[in-house]
Amino acid sequence: MNNFTEKILGWYHINHRKLPWRETKDPYKIWVSEIIMQQTRVDQGTAYYFRFIESFPDINSLAEASEQDVLLVWKGLGYYSRARNMHATAMFVRDSMNAVFPSDYVTLLKLKGIGQYTAAAISSICAGEARPVVDGNVVRVISRIFGIHDPAGSSGSAGKVFARAGELISHENPGDFNQAVMEFGAIHCKPAKPLCSDCIFQRSCVAFNQNLTASIPAKRKEVQKRTRWLNYLFIHDSNGHAVFRKRTETDIWKNLFEPPVLETGKLLSIQEIGQDPFWQYFADKMPLSVTGTADFRHLLTHQIIHARFFKVKLEAPSEILLPDEDGFQVLPWSQSGLPVSRLVEKFIQTLEMQNLSFKSH
Repeated sequence: MNNFTEKILGWYHINHRKLPWRETKDPYKIWVSEIIMQQTRVDQGTAYYFRFIESFPDINSLAEASEQDVLLVWKGLGYYSRARNMHATAMFVRDSMNAVFPSDYVTLLKLKGIGQYTAAAISSICAGEARPVVDGNVVRVISRIFGIHDPAGSSGSAGKVFARAGELISHENPGDFNQAVMEFGAIHCKPAKPLCSDCIFQRSCVAFNQNLTASIPAKRKEVQKRTRWLNYLFIHDSNGHAVFRKRTETDIWKNLFEPPVLETGKLLSIQEIGQDPFWQYFADKMPLSVTGTADFRHLLTHQIIHARFFKVKLEAPSEILLPDEDGFQVLPWSQSGLPVSRLVEKFIQTLEMQNLSFKSH
C-alpha cells in the first residue's frame, strides 16, 4: 500500500461522517444514495434518502410504484430525470434481472441513468472492485496534492485524475478508498479555505508548497445560461381547485404538473396577458378576472427562469370547463399531493402561508 493510500484510509476511519448509506452494503440502497446525492448537499440529501427508502424500501416497491408517486417523493430535489430514470431502472431490474439489483461494474453500466461514476461507486463498495470514483471532490484533492493544473471538468483533468486515482486505489478496500478521497475533499480539502494548516498531506502537497491552493485545479469557464420568461395562469375556484397540465415535452420538469403557462420574450402585464389569445382560450370557457401577480426568479443549472404567476379567479360560481384533449385537468392546488417543480411549489407555498402580496401591473 502506497503512502497516500495508507494516509487517506487512516484519516477516513477516524474522521468520516456517519451517514446512513455507509451502514450498508446493499447495492440498491447505495444506488439510491448515489443518485440522490448528485447535485445535492449532504444535509438536504440525507432527509430525501430516508424519505425515499421509507417509501420504496426495495427494488420491487420502487418498480411497482407509479411514476407520479416517485416524482412526488422526489419533489423539491430538482433534476427530475434522475427520478424517472430510477423508476425505469427499477422496472427493468424487476422484469429482466429477477428483482436482484446488480453490484458489478459492467452490468451496472447497462442500467438507465448509471454512468461510470455511479457504477464505480456501487461496485467498489458492494463488490470490492477496484474502480476509482472521480467527482469534483476527488479532482480537487488529487489535483492539489499531485499538481495537476488542468481546469476542473475538462477532459484533460478527468483523464489525469482518473489515471492517478487508478494507481492509488486500495485493492483490499476500494470502497473505503473512494469514499475517503471524496470525504477528504468535502470536509478538509475544501474549494475555499482548505484546512491546510492541519493537513496530513501538507509536506507533499504541490499546491500548498507552491502557494497554489486557490488556483489548482484551474476554474473552468462559466457556462452561458439561457434566460426564459414564463407567464403562468393560476386559474382557481373557491373550493381549492385549480387548472393544471402535465409537462410531457422533452424539456425541463418533464411529467410534472404546472398551471397553464405562456412562454414569451418577457413577463407580461395584466393588460398584455388579457389581450393574448392564450388568455382568451380560457376566458371563452369561463368568466375570469386577474386579482394580482407574483414574480419569481428561479435558477437551474443552465437556465435562468423569470416567472410571473397571474392569480386568476372565476368571477361567478361556475364549473371550470376544459376540453379533455388539451391535457388540462382540474386538481386540488395544495402542495401535498401533486408532483410539481420547485418553482411552482414555491408559489403554492406562498399561497398556503397567506403571506403573498399580489400587486397590479
